[in-house]
Amino acid sequence: MPKRDFRVIHLVPALFGPQGIVGGAERYVLELAKAMSAAVPTSLVTFGPVDRTTGEGDLQIDVIGRPLHVRGQHANPFSPRLFSRLRPATVIHCHQQHILASSLAALFCRLTGRRVFVSDLGGGGWDVSAYVSTDRWYHGHLHISEYSKRVFGHSNNPRAHVILGGVDTQKFSPSRNVPRKGYALYVGRLLPHKGVNYLIEGLPVDMELIVIGAPYDQRYARDLEQLAQGKRVEFRRNVDDADLITAYREALCIVLPSVYQTVYGDRTKVPELLGQTLVEGMACGTPALCTDVASMPEVVDHEVSGFVVPPNDGEAIGAKLAWLRDHPQEWARMGGAARERVESTFTWNAVVDRCLEIYRA
Repeated sequence: MPKRDFRVIHLVPALFGPQGIVGGAERYVLELAKAMSAAVPTSLVTFGPVDRTTGEGDLQIDVIGRPLHVRGQHANPFSPRLFSRLRPATVIHCHQQHILASSLAALFCRLTGRRVFVSDLGGGGWDVSAYVSTDRWYHGHLHISEYSKRVFGHSNNPRAHVILGGVDTQKFSPSRNVPRKGYALYVGRLLPHKGVNYLIEGLPVDMELIVIGAPYDQRYARDLEQLAQGKRVEFRRNVDDADLITAYREALCIVLPSVYQTVYGDRTKVPELLGQTLVEGMACGTPALCTDVASMPEVVDHEVSGFVVPPNDGEAIGAKLAWLRDHPQEWARMGGAARERVESTFTWNAVVDRCLEIYRA
């Protein structure tokens, strides 16, 4: 398909940022679309409170205002105006399979001869896929990890591919001008399945912990604050990218202690589909510490770029944090290996190349 006749539209329920949602899935779509726009004509179509058209570099962003929220579900917006926004595309890449906008976009593509693909980034809402499988409505399922491919039942599906995730390695990078301050760092939403309570429990007594993220569960946020009393724990909420990158560069370790079973006894099969904050921290030359859960062992090479420990085990987390603090030469080696791991596997250009090859196949 010639480049001049090739136009990609990414469809996502909400835009990343203060006027949308500050979440890993939304950032993933925005960064992928931005990177892809440098290779082929690319737009991002999403929903929001008001109609607006904006852009970032070569990427056009089209926000459909005042959508219907299916059954009152904020993460499941739809508007009939979606179809007119999709007409310029030859390829449509939906992000979130189990929402009404994606299913109707897939039908639109099938009826009009366009190619349509989907990545499931977690979440969803009421959709026809609750009653009939929509898997074959898409020309391909583009998973962000081998775990995602497996947990969604696509291990033997020839339409399923793994595209992984990426990071801007120029923006997220080490800096000799930023001294390491030796604190443990968590970045992400404050939800029970993130396991932050185990990180606080296991924190060495002389170590500081910075927790960056919004409290999406008020009970859990209160419990974390109570658990942190008497410890060197600082909670930060509204952090822009510049301050986030500084935090990654200053940290001893980026920690993602997600669990299958929360402290309240609830279970989830999909606590992580990739582990984006691990990739971002590693890109800044910071070793990573994660639990042996979901996709995260695909990101962190145990004892090479960081450590993989059992879930729900604060003592194991604390022991590895103390080891990193007490072994500066090995810590530096792991930080270098973390950066190399990202450069070799987790760049947006690599993700774009994988997507375009699949789109055109």
